[in-house]
Amino acid sequence: MKLIGSYTSPYVRKVRVVCAEKKLDYDFALENVWAADTRIGESNPLGKVPCLVMEDGSAMYDSRVIAEYLDTLTPVCKLLPANSRDRANVKVWEALADGVLDAAVTAYLERTQRPEELRHQPWMDRQLGKVRAGLAVMSTNLGEQPFCMGIHYTLADVAVGCALGWLAFRFPDIDWRTDHPNLARLFDKLSERQSFKDTVPFIPA
Repeated sequence: MKLIGSYTSPYVRKVRVVCAEKKLDYDFALENVWAADTRIGESNPLGKVPCLVMEDGSAMYDSRVIAEYLDTLTPVCKLLPANSRDRANVKVWEALADGVLDAAVTAYLERTQRPEELRHQPWMDRQLGKVRAGLAVMSTNLGEQPFCMGIHYTLADVAVGCALGWLAFRFPDIDWRTDHPNLARLFDKLSERQSFKDTVPFIPA
């Protein structure tokens, strides 16, 4: 398998963490989808990463689809429960974490890619409002549990950890640690896992 992605994308990080937890081998192809010479369209017509290219040349995209597929490849560290209700709850956590990221990424691009005089502050405020609302729900649902789903480490924790890590990377001004200390405790615990240590977002030199 070949995973096309970047070192800064939280969606790519989610897939890389899953691969690490599942002990799956893959080739990593670094791709800047914003570059004029990007070739991502050859594998994903949507022009996004992550994109997983299979041995037969077919491609799989969207981190949620890829992560769910990867979990079926080996029984090592099962990240999605077999029980339908528990499985759906994990996917809701993942959707919430990805939704927080979608809003944060939108605000980040508005802030960094558009000239200052053309930035739409009400639009950025709306997106960041979604981020804060999502974090509040995460915190409420987590409560004092050790993991998102109680005592079991699942894809929910991977998704939430990647979302929090990206916020710390790109939005240090959002003080979610102070506002939601239980999320901070979860993130610190996740950050001790080798899968998270090996995938910390960074900008290549």
